Amino acid sequence: MSVDYLVRLEQGRAQNPSAQVLASLARALHLNEDERDQLYLSAGLAPPAAGVISAHLGPGLRRILDRLDDTPVGVYTAAWDFVQSNRLWDVLFSGEKQRRGREANLVWRAFTVADLPIVWSAGQAAVFAREMVADLHTASAAYPDDRELAALITDLRAASPLFLQLWDEWRIGRRVNQLKTVSSAKVGLITLDCDVLTAVDSDLRLVVYTAEIGSADEKKLELLRDVGSFA
Repeated sequence: MSVDYLVRLEQGRAQNPSAQVLASLARALHLNEDERDQLYLSAGLAPPAAGVISAHLGPGLRRILDRLDDTPVGVYTAAWDFVQSNRLWDVLFSGEKQRRGREANLVWRAFTVADLPIVWSAGQAAVFAREMVADLHTASAAYPDDRELAALITDLRAASPLFLQLWDEWRIGRRVNQLKTVSSAKVGLITLDCDVLTAVDSDLRLVVYTAEIGSADEKKLELLRDVGSFA
């Protein structure tokens, strides 16, 4: 279906595609940035600006995501907008892939909706909140022309007193690996190591969850893998 749409686009038979549709098409076809830009131009739209946060998942990151099929992996932008995930992530965090708009932004959810399926201690919650705010400070400095990022920060400052307080404190810290306990509808509570890897060329974040070898949590992760294979 994606290839057929691309043919119709090149022939001028696909009318007025949105930037969101083109971004999804570029990911589905595993296009690199030059190919993605040509796709936008073929549709009569300007390619994403260099000073704007990228949500483009290139072929290399796409292969990494596909091959890490034995552990949950999710991909987010520098502003923590959800981009893509593998099957095991979708089983662990059911429903996240269907979120749209602000509901697909991890920072917005953490500070305004507070519906993340993570069981926090008070200390863990405080560290996570500061990390999220620090990440947006870093993104704001790196992408000063990104209007969507600026609007997100403005709205967060208005909607969350905690975000406003942390934002104005201007504390920038080094991210550390954390154990996180996820409340899963399939296996109950499961405690996993959470590592965040950043792609140098795009600032995309790969969030990778792994279990300690031989632990009860590893067995729960294996059960989730079995569930995912039948999904």
